[in-house]
Amino acid sequence: MNRTYLPGILAMAAIVVASNILVQILLGDWLTWGAFTYPFAFLVTDVMNRVYGPGPARKVVIAGFVVGVICSLIGTQIQGEFGPLVTFRVALASGSAFLLAQLVDVFVFNAVRGGRWWRAPLVSTLVGSSLDTAIFFSVAFAAAFTFLEPGNDVSWANEGVPLLGMGPMLPLWVSLGVADWLVKLTLALLALIPFRVVVRKLTARPA
Repeated sequence: MNRTYLPGILAMAAIVVASNILVQILLGDWLTWGAFTYPFAFLVTDVMNRVYGPGPARKVVIAGFVVGVICSLIGTQIQGEFGPLVTFRVALASGSAFLLAQLVDVFVFNAVRGGRWWRAPLVSTLVGSSLDTAIFFSVAFAAAFTFLEPGNDVSWANEGVPLLGMGPMLPLWVSLGVADWLVKLTLALLALIPFRVVVRKLTARPA
């Protein structure tokens, strides 16, 4: 591995580890603290893509995926109040969502990398974040995927509640996913600032 990419790999690893820890800490009814750290994985991927290209960006994504798998394996061995902190469904949902969403982010970024400096990171992050949320919350909690781990009772996530406490009646996991998605969209906009700054510093030229 080229040592030039090491800061990107370390940054991605730190974000993945922090998010796996913070996702265990609730924030209100719909979010965890991990929702505010995980989206920055897309920032790391986009910076790597802009500065070094799609190949190195994919290598950083794979490194993050491996770290995530290790975190999930550790989580399956830690017993919480209701069983293992990480179940097979959650591990599968987390790993598949991360890998697919990040690789799509790399693809979309590369496809629209021309033009204004903000277009590629914004569009790719919005697409990747939306895919990440859809895959994770549906695979981890939707009743349609119960066959993945029949012994894991996720009926609590399928109880009908008003969307975000004020909308139509939908399964709880939908509200959790929408709240997570809204945070990702907000951070996608805010992350444009550090993206611009970091890319300029690394390239010494306009992004």
